[in-house]
Amino acid sequence: MENPKNTDERGKNQEFLAQAGKGRPKGVPNKTTALLKDAILLAAHKAGGEGGMVQYLTEQAEKNPGPFMSLLGKVLPMQITGEDGGAIQIAKIELIPVEPE
Repeated sequence: MENPKNTDERGKNQEFLAQAGKGRPKGVPNKTTALLKDAILLAAHKAGGEGGMVQYLTEQAEKNPGPFMSLLGKVLPMQITGEDGGAIQIAKIELIPVEPE
């Protein structure tokens, strides 16, 4: 049996093989991910009513502190630096007793 035109000995389409590995160039965002992110942000903004996304996130922090703290950990910078990118300088630590109400 002869190989059909434009196929290799395993029956693979040569044009398809030539395109293999030519996905999205590095650094170009995935359109689906960008659309989903925009939709999530818009939904959070609408859910907060007049207070917008800040109000919605504040409500979530109060109602669901565990998941909110997980989210907070993902958006905080991984390394905190002081002035001009140097180390943080702690000048004074003061403990002040507070009477419970």
